Amino acid sequence: MFCIFIKVTLKPGIKEEYLRVIRENAAASVEYEPGCHIFDVLEDRENESLVYLYEVYASPEALQAHKETAHYRKDRPLINELIAEQEVIRANVLQSAPRAG
Repeated sequence: MFCIFIKVTLKPGIKEEYLRVIRENAAASVEYEPGCHIFDVLEDRENESLVYLYEVYASPEALQAHKETAHYRKDRPLINELIAEQEVIRANVLQSAPRAG
């Protein structure tokens, strides 16, 4: 499996709009993309302008397929306008141990 961890610094005053859009995108990704296993939206506890995205895909190709979906292409221009800066870390998932239940 393959994951990306994205640190997103938001522009001032747009956090609620960003969260609305990214939550919808995350839900659609997990529901409609067989290659998207996890799409978590995380909020920094100390800096309200920071949001983190943790996404797990079956492969790098599944991530590329994600970027070609209608929901991604529709939301990306708006999301780009709300972001001041972002940093992406790409990694291979060596073990995933979700809690049962």
